[in-house]
Amino acid sequence: MAEVTRTAVGLRSERGPILGSIMLATALVALDSTIIATAVPSVVADLGGFSQFPWLFSIYLLTQAVTVPLYGKFADLFGRKPVLLFGIAIFLLGSVLCGVAWSMPVLIAARAIQGIGAGAVQPISMTMLGDLYSLEERARVQGYVTSVWAMASLVGPALGGLFAEYLSWRWIFFINLPVGAFAVLVLMRKFTENISKAKHKIDYLGSALLTIGLSLVLLGLLEGGVAWAWDSAPSVLIFAAGAAILIAFGFAERKAEEPVLPLWVFRSRTLIGGNLMALIVGAMLMGLSSYLPTFVEGVLGTGALVAGFTLAAMTIGWPIAATLSGHAYMRIGLRNTALIGAVFVVAGAVLASMLTPETAIWQAAAAAFVVGVGLGLASSPSVIAVQSSVGWERRGVATGANMFARSLGSAVGVAVFGAIANATLANRFATPPADVAGHLPDSLDATSLVLGSHDESPVATFVRGALYDATHNVFAGLIVVAALSVIALLLMPSRTAAEQS
Repeated sequence: MAEVTRTAVGLRSERGPILGSIMLATALVALDSTIIATAVPSVVADLGGFSQFPWLFSIYLLTQAVTVPLYGKFADLFGRKPVLLFGIAIFLLGSVLCGVAWSMPVLIAARAIQGIGAGAVQPISMTMLGDLYSLEERARVQGYVTSVWAMASLVGPALGGLFAEYLSWRWIFFINLPVGAFAVLVLMRKFTENISKAKHKIDYLGSALLTIGLSLVLLGLLEGGVAWAWDSAPSVLIFAAGAAILIAFGFAERKAEEPVLPLWVFRSRTLIGGNLMALIVGAMLMGLSSYLPTFVEGVLGTGALVAGFTLAAMTIGWPIAATLSGHAYMRIGLRNTALIGAVFVVAGAVLASMLTPETAIWQAAAAAFVVGVGLGLASSPSVIAVQSSVGWERRGVATGANMFARSLGSAVGVAVFGAIANATLANRFATPPADVAGHLPDSLDATSLVLGSHDESPVATFVRGALYDATHNVFAGLIVVAALSVIALLLMPSRTAAEQS
């Protein structure tokens, strides 16, 4: 198995530029998950294909998620540096193709290429941090990198709107080139690793089965309730086919010499608990990031900027708590620190569920801050526990599985919380008051009538009430998800092998 010999990597003076380049690469991927949202009208006006534009988001998330486990395995076989550089290169190629796209299908295909490259960045970045930093230091630096994703959810839409309005939506993608090139340059100059030369047998069958099976399952989660009903024939067939292929993948991995996703990942209590926690973190992030701004704009009637600042409270709480967690887990252990974080996550979800139309903005921000503190205390220690439970030669696979679990959690969060909100709105809109029925738009897009508005007309008041019910039900769902995090963490042993040594 490959082994690493640290040269320049081991020098503290070299780690700062490497961390900076990792954060830049992470920012590219994180921004491209959200930056296109506000530019969709400009894209559609230029290329057409309004009915196809949701695929600009779905295909990116899909290809990113299914490639994460593959990159994790390749990083253990061939080293972190070549895999990360390959991922950034593919991402930048996809960015160029997005920028020059001449039709919506071409843009969707280019977004798929971007996602394939993006799948390498987060797992390999986290793996590299596990290699570069000691157990005491990892919480702080992982908090920096993780906070990039939270900040991207705020900066991305504003930046996308800025480019679309004053330049061109194509600059959303072209701006990636100089930033990505700088990250590549720093990594090539500063990050050094020597990998032992050995012949490896690539698990092509396992890779293919895993990619196809996960693609079908994620496709069903992302498009269920949107492109087709959950109980429709397409939905049942897609989930059944995905499950059958993943079962075949499990049998194939038993016989593979170097399996792409070894079955030992599912046998360790630390890995199982840590990966379940990652899945919950992905779902919590998606639920709060999607529906807290919707509540603040649609129910409280603020503008998008205020809604963004409200969610920013989570961005502030996360890195602060992640840094403090490093001191905490050296005293009380990784799992116990994460459990304290889980309690904060539950408390933040409860605070979110208590928001009302009379709520002050600071109360919504406080709920986001508490959730951010909880995620910072829970997420970093659980990732570190996963990495610390295996050696260097398995760290890529373990981290890749953990990052995939977070991506899967995001996809599940999109599906579940979206279904809760849409079902609530559909139920309310099906029985409107008599003075509203004749004036209500036919679709759920009626909610756009109250975003950032203080309109007190009967229609607006009814829609605002329906939107409050929808977001309230989503926040109640967050409580359930947050409570599951406590159960997931209790599956982990109180101390990992690294903590005991």
